[in-house]
Amino acid sequence: MEELGEYPEDDWLSLSGLQHYSFCKRQWALIHIEQLWSENTRTTAGSLEHQRTDDYNQSETRGDLLILRSLRVFSRQLGITGICDVVEFRKSPFGVELQHREGNWSPYPVEYKHGAAKKVGADRLQLCAQAMCLEEMLACDISEGALFYHETRRREVVPLNESLRSEVKNLLSDMHEMYSRGHTPKAKRKRACNACSLKNVCLPELSKTKSAKAYIVQCIGDDESEMVRQ
Repeated sequence: MEELGEYPEDDWLSLSGLQHYSFCKRQWALIHIEQLWSENTRTTAGSLEHQRTDDYNQSETRGDLLILRSLRVFSRQLGITGICDVVEFRKSPFGVELQHREGNWSPYPVEYKHGAAKKVGADRLQLCAQAMCLEEMLACDISEGALFYHETRRREVVPLNESLRSEVKNLLSDMHEMYSRGHTPKAKRKRACNACSLKNVCLPELSKTKSAKAYIVQCIGDDESEMVRQ
């Protein structure tokens, strides 16, 4: 029997969609509700950079450091499932037990991203959601994780504070509600649209045009005016 507050597995959403949703709700709906996708140079470059981290067989052990790549995670409470690029486990007396591993290990999620660090919080939200999944699965606490950006070749340490966790919960709640309704928001043109791989599918320029109803009403009005003049 499911516990109160848990989502049934059939209702789980893609964890990666959290980044799409925080960037643009319409983009998320086009991808995850309408199942539309289109590549551009940014998404292609990101896919190529992820090739090694997407291979679980590339997992390795370096002394007291265990590096697991492409680790699938989920959360019944949040109703999401996805894959962590890398989860580093370090031996620690305060860590958790892992199957087929001696000792205790503390998890540390690392998400790999194309480009450089961004001011917007989409990447941090995705990382936080990964950590919250790991916490639920392993019954542990994770205080921080890291974002690795290929352009700068540097890690950004991300404190997983209550503010970030609350934002993750609120956004996921909205996503579940929108998904259940099958609702795709209308296009709203903004600067970020230029870099979106779905620009030619979304057609944000149409947001500036009149609705079909308004266009028809205008045409009828023009015809009536013409008849009166005749």
